[in-house]
Amino acid sequence: MPDTSQPKSPIRQFVRGSLGTGVAVVARAAGSLLVNKLFALYAPAGGLTLLAQFQNLMALLTTLPNDGVHVGVVKYLAPLRPGSPRYHTWLGAAAVLNALALLLGAAVLATKGLLHWGWGSLAVFVMGIALLTGQGLLSAALLAAGRLRAYIGLSVTLAALGTGAVAAALWWGYPLPTVLLAYLVAQGLTLVPAWGLAARAGLLRGWQLRAPVSRVALRGLGRFLLMAVSTLLFGKAVDYALRGYLLGTFGPGPTDLWQVVAKLSDNYTMVFGAVMSSVFYPRLAALASQPRAARRYLLSVLALLAPLLAGGLGLIFVCRDWLLPLLFAPRLLAARALLAPQLLGDWAKFLSWLFIFQLMARARTGPYIAVQAASAAVFAGLLAVLLPRYGLEGAVLAHAARYALVLVACVGFFGVFGRNKPADRV
Repeated sequence: MPDTSQPKSPIRQFVRGSLGTGVAVVARAAGSLLVNKLFALYAPAGGLTLLAQFQNLMALLTTLPNDGVHVGVVKYLAPLRPGSPRYHTWLGAAAVLNALALLLGAAVLATKGLLHWGWGSLAVFVMGIALLTGQGLLSAALLAAGRLRAYIGLSVTLAALGTGAVAAALWWGYPLPTVLLAYLVAQGLTLVPAWGLAARAGLLRGWQLRAPVSRVALRGLGRFLLMAVSTLLFGKAVDYALRGYLLGTFGPGPTDLWQVVAKLSDNYTMVFGAVMSSVFYPRLAALASQPRAARRYLLSVLALLAPLLAGGLGLIFVCRDWLLPLLFAPRLLAARALLAPQLLGDWAKFLSWLFIFQLMARARTGPYIAVQAASAAVFAGLLAVLLPRYGLEGAVLAHAARYALVLVACVGFFGVFGRNKPADRV
């Protein structure tokens, strides 16, 4: 069993772990930035928004595994010996839930369509999502086993393959749907090295796909799946619907300006999320049975990140006039007018995530879903008021107001109900 006692210097441990994931984070961020740049330069007007809509659709089908099943996998596999019967029980249950999520997503796509593309494109899309989901499960198992170097290597490979596929497809002049599908399938092919790394680490030793599935494991992972359902319904689906509304109301060209700001946010959000998922969350999950130690750890990280995030986001704002043309294209510099509210909202969002991670680590399903639902409802109300009055700027103003309110609510909930409450157990 791993040592879950409170470290002498939690900040030092957090910083050291964050630096350890730096290569993976930089690789993923660089790959994402290059893909955005390629679409901004070589795709027709609206191409950047189409890329974002496609990535959002990918997220809709991978949210249940990545934000639900795999989060639970890290929590429940971390204290177990790889290859043990209990280890196989949790891994098998995760594979079953991932398969069910994939089937559900494929059924929805079959009825709703894939961005008005044909059935062949739909089949390739589902295959790519299946490969990517399998890779994600093995990556989560590697992370739970402390195989950080292998996890970093997979992240670098995924970024390189996705970026290379986009560059090659655009170079050869393929239509945008083909470019996007190549981007997805190339990332999915990282399942091959992920399988090899997991097998080499002994994580798959003795595991049989036909082994009986544990109801206890399904129920334990199901709590995280419910939290991911709330993220899907109140997060990814809202983003997808908003982008579709902006496209229909303002057109592809103007919507690209909003999308530039959103894509810039996505890139540093990916960096922040990767660090939190690989460093902060596993430690918080290990401290789930020690609420006082977990509280001290959370507050220490919060005190560190609040000024650092403010400084980093402020630097992006100061450098906006050369940063936006550099990362995207000179024609998209007008997006600078939308940047300030987005940055303010992201600062509040990142800090609120620290509290939400605690709900996940302690499997507090009810409060987690309540936060997500209330956040989406407030956002929808803000959009209804601000979009008609401010146009595209109303979307980023609503974003800033939404997460300011979420942060206030999280701080209040943590202060009133977060003291010494034991974690849920399976």
